[in-house]
Amino acid sequence: METGKKLIPYSVHLSESVYLKLKEAAKGRKASSIVRDAITMILEGEESFNAGYKQALRDMEKTIRQYDPANAIAFDGVIIANGLIDHISGMKPGK
Repeated sequence: METGKKLIPYSVHLSESVYLKLKEAAKGRKASSIVRDAITMILEGEESFNAGYKQALRDMEKTIRQYDPANAIAFDGVIIANGLIDHISGMKPGK
């Protein structure tokens, strides 16, 4: 998921069976995050591997942003978190 951007609510109607499967699949995650990730991958219109790879990179960026020690330490004037995120951005397909 893209981070740092405003999220806009969007209602989706699901059958009960799909709702129950989504609830079970979400477990430790928020169901809205799973749905958001799935929609993003579909809209990217790429093969499953690339879409999943890009999602993994987005998840890594989000984890680094939320990790306080990485945001509190700088090396050669660069915040560690920012350096890692810049490096990860260069790993995206097509870059």
